[in-house]
Amino acid sequence: MTLSHLDEHGRSHMVDVGNKDSTRRVAVATASVCFPADVYAQIQASHGHTAKGTITEVARLAGIMAAKNTALLIPLCHPMMLERCRLDLNYHDESCQLHIRAEVAVSHKTGVEMEALTAVSVAALTVYDMTKALSHDIRITDIQLQHKSGGKHEFNR
Repeated sequence: MTLSHLDEHGRSHMVDVGNKDSTRRVAVATASVCFPADVYAQIQASHGHTAKGTITEVARLAGIMAAKNTALLIPLCHPMMLERCRLDLNYHDESCQLHIRAEVAVSHKTGVEMEALTAVSVAALTVYDMTKALSHDIRITDIQLQHKSGGKHEFNR
């Protein structure tokens, strides 16, 4: 197997997708933000509101913005006009975590897994930014691709 972003001399380049067919591409990624129990209790007591806004709504918007700007952040990603970007953020009381899920879709010649991964990563970083005044013992974990379809290779975790 070879890396598609390297030429025969080992130099980086953007993959040429000009001869590929446009197909419906979908990717789903997830991440978790883990809080110490006392911090999680404070967040729940405030109904997720901080001086900077509602944690889940600000993080959702940050994730959407990040997905739309992935090509500006990841050097060899192709710019794309996303057709859908949905982020779901759900608190899980038993584990003191906020679970983040992004689903991104486009009709294009290349996949959107980097857009989905960027969305959950930036959403999680936004949650950290909004809650770090409560503790620096907050962890971002389990950033991973869960699903991709529409290209040569399907993937399901």
